[in-house]
Amino acid sequence: MTITSRADLEGLTRVGRLVAQALRRMRRAARAGMTTRELDDIGAAFLRTHGARSAPQLTYNFPGFSCISVNEQIVHGVPGSRRLQPGDVLKIDVTAELDGFVADAAATVLLDPMSIDALRLKRTARSAFRRAMAVAVAGRPIADIGRAIETEVRGAGFAVVKEMCGHGVGRSIHEAPTVPNYFSAMTRGTLRDGMVIAIEPIIAAKPTRVVEERDGWTLRTMQRCLAAHYEHTVVIRDGESPLVLTAA
Repeated sequence: MTITSRADLEGLTRVGRLVAQALRRMRRAARAGMTTRELDDIGAAFLRTHGARSAPQLTYNFPGFSCISVNEQIVHGVPGSRRLQPGDVLKIDVTAELDGFVADAAATVLLDPMSIDALRLKRTARSAFRRAMAVAVAGRPIADIGRAIETEVRGAGFAVVKEMCGHGVGRSIHEAPTVPNYFSAMTRGTLRDGMVIAIEPIIAAKPTRVVEERDGWTLRTMQRCLAAHYEHTVVIRDGESPLVLTAA
């Protein structure tokens, strides 16, 4: 969506703040021995208390409230009976709806003892986001975001998962435009003032294809290498860096 009124911005700010708070609570609670469903329940309870609903459930009938993906799982992991283990790499992706507005954010969480490779992968996903933010200004081509992310990720020795892209957001989970995490001359469109998008580097330790697991939701790396994910919902502005709606 594109923000056209103060009411739009206020609505997105409210749901963005709740998403950020839920994600922070889940990150702090994550520990070895708990199930992914127990972790999901923490975020779900907080958001429901504040009147928010799961956007993946509303839109796609997703079986969990939020997506929790572990190790080689990239995105869309279904919370369940899996118990977290020491050293696990978690991707927690929270998307909520409140009063008709939707915000989306994700983070990678490392359980002790964390490996150096996992730590580097997590840091690269975040630094790629920051590099994208530097070019996400009204008037710039959408393709510049993918160029910035891919440059940062390849420079660190990792790979972008090309099947997974950022996207417009605001009234529903996935809206136009598509925002690839790599550069392509085929990427059309220009960033506009007030445009609301999810910028989300989704990366892997090695170049990989995506495989769907038996649950019909969870996507993993083909060779089971580690993946990382970092995401915020942002508002594009004219002449300055985007406004981050899902910052805690």
